[in-house]
Amino acid sequence: MIDWAWVGDHLDDLAWRILQHFTLAAIAVGLGFAVSLALSIWVLRRPRLRAAVVTASGVLYTIPSLALFAALVPVTGLSLVTAEVPLVLYTLLIFMRNILAGLDAVPPDVLEAADAMGYSSGTRLALVELPLALPLVIGGIRLASVSTIGLVTVSGILGDRFGGLGFFIFEGYRHTFMTEILFGALPSIALAIAVDVALVAVQRRLTPWAAQQVPEGMRPAAAS
Repeated sequence: MIDWAWVGDHLDDLAWRILQHFTLAAIAVGLGFAVSLALSIWVLRRPRLRAAVVTASGVLYTIPSLALFAALVPVTGLSLVTAEVPLVLYTLLIFMRNILAGLDAVPPDVLEAADAMGYSSGTRLALVELPLALPLVIGGIRLASVSTIGLVTVSGILGDRFGGLGFFIFEGYRHTFMTEILFGALPSIALAIAVDVALVAVQRRLTPWAAQQVPEGMRPAAAS
């Protein structure tokens, strides 16, 4: 049974936790995308280095999230750094796979045409390759955003300051109070769905050509 009186007394706290949860996820996704984009551009034409970097990001993705949060606490304390480092690391594989797959899918004849027009490698990347890779890149942003919103709940182990909606879930389990568990879990699910819907709208607006037909090579790459 849900304790509706308790829910009514904690609505203000819920609003604050939703904002905190969203902020933690947004910071992680933003930093993760910036790092992944830089790494992807760096390794794009370096096959051996590319394999090593992608493999390393895959290894990081396999580390249990709760264990990684707990391992950082003795080093960085109950801080924003402790909350964000695991979240950022878990986005790297998703972003890199999608960015690299998107860049790989750019047709060779398009690249040749850009070279024939005298584009430098940097100009070609900025004006030709990245725009054509955008559908898959945004797909990676969607995957990373939804995944990160889910992972932020694990930061509830850090307590009140950086727990987001996960704080309610951990407190609910600690007190065996189902209302508090649902108070954290359901808004977290709703937030992930809302963000995904918003990003779908952005994707359709920025890449209208991809909404009609997405080639096989340009579909979002799975993180597994």
